[in-house]
Amino acid sequence: MTQLTSTTTIPASDFIHSVLDLRPQFAVFDCDGTLWSGDAGERFFDWELKRGVLSGDVERWVRTRYADYKAGKVTEDDMCGEMVTIHAGLAESEVQQLAKEFFDENFVKQIFPEMRHLVRQLQSQGCDVWAVSSTNEWVIQAAMKHFGIDKKKILAAAVEIDEGRITNRLIRVPSGEGKPRAIREVVGKDPDAAFGNSRWDAAMLAIAQHSFAVNPNPDLEQVARERGWRIYWPDGRQPQ
Repeated sequence: MTQLTSTTTIPASDFIHSVLDLRPQFAVFDCDGTLWSGDAGERFFDWELKRGVLSGDVERWVRTRYADYKAGKVTEDDMCGEMVTIHAGLAESEVQQLAKEFFDENFVKQIFPEMRHLVRQLQSQGCDVWAVSSTNEWVIQAAMKHFGIDKKKILAAAVEIDEGRITNRLIRVPSGEGKPRAIREVVGKDPDAAFGNSRWDAAMLAIAQHSFAVNPNPDLEQVARERGWRIYWPDGRQPQ
């Protein structure tokens, strides 16, 4: 099989066949930046603030908190978790509907067609396909309807639900080392194939038999080159 390097551009069909030829039985996909262009979690957060979904006190607090995060004063894990817990007290059904509306309006057109096709083809081959993301599970659930991935096979940032209401009790935040930890705790085995686009996916890619850096940020591209992971640029997105 042709080795995909950081300087290799191949047709989407060749990429898909190169993965299918491996016959993976268990595959995991990061979502933002890997299955579609852009960060749906961050965009949903901004979308909610503009719509006034959160109470005034919560909105003021989280705006300050997010500014601290951008300034490096709040960790990635903490911020990803807080983007979920800020919904405490709201009806989960309400947030699920908002997430569906948001994704359908803003991100469906940003899905990489070949990645959606790859997921579907892997499933038709009998591969057990999971989505692993630090974005809140409501947005990821809305997104996975476009990929045919059941919500039971989603490992995203999640909290406990009490009588239909969202709580502030975190279940998991799959980011960085949290991704392989969630996979091993819930699925109980390491993936045959893993796909990601940023340094927050590196730990997940490291436990897979076959690792793919898809549309990688410069940080992951460097790691992929060092470790010999395959690199693929969807839709001719390789940087100049």
